[in-house]
Amino acid sequence: MLSHMVDRVAVLSDVHGVLPALTAVLAEPDVRTAELIVLTGDIAAGPQPAQTLDLLLSLGDRVRWVSGNCERELVTAARDPGAAQPGQISAWAATQLRADQVELLNRLPKSLTLDVRGLGEVLFCHATPRDDEEFVLVDSPLARWAEVLDGAPDTVVCGHTHMPYVRLADRRTVVNPGSVGMPYGTTGAHWALLGGADGPAIQLRRTHYDRAAAADAIDADCDYPEIAEWTRYFIRDPASDTEALEVFTPKSRAADRALG
Repeated sequence: MLSHMVDRVAVLSDVHGVLPALTAVLAEPDVRTAELIVLTGDIAAGPQPAQTLDLLLSLGDRVRWVSGNCERELVTAARDPGAAQPGQISAWAATQLRADQVELLNRLPKSLTLDVRGLGEVLFCHATPRDDEEFVLVDSPLARWAEVLDGAPDTVVCGHTHMPYVRLADRRTVVNPGSVGMPYGTTGAHWALLGGADGPAIQLRRTHYDRAAAADAIDADCDYPEIAEWTRYFIRDPASDTEALEVFTPKSRAADRALG
């Protein structure tokens, strides 16, 4: 039973430890005045993991956290370095976290439900309500959406694919805010604003910031061995949505075919 209606919610997904992008979004007036900020996973796996977590923790109870697949992977790598994929930035990021930060990530819930003004019950998760890393795309068949949304409320907010969209699927509205730190398809830091008595109840937003300056600062601050290549690909010149879908679509279609 939901006991409190939230007026406005800013949704930030897939920050991936990119502190300049997060700082730019948090400075947005609608984020600063939102009743709650919901993080839908993949928060710290990137070049500035500890700093990103500390900034979000400084905001206190306004922030509601949801775990993504990268939180699970960071915890595993921090506790068992041999289990991490060598050369990956997530493996490096796990070595940068303090014990209290690892414990924080380990405690995060896999989903969160809020009563949002103008929308009613809203479920927040990372990839889908049932799984933190399966790929369901904006153009996935309705049968697939019906399967992964079984039992979910009328509005579901998810991240994981780093591409923003709003679509109707099996009588439910699915919202993907895109990625704050690692956008595909367009530049800037993507997020969403939900609720409110005036205006649309669902708004996809994009915050522009100085990407070149941000990449320069990260290159200078981060000792991940491949950081220059990482910032080039994810900040200076992000992949297009076409390139991302070339990777994601085969993974999604395999599950589609399994439905018959």
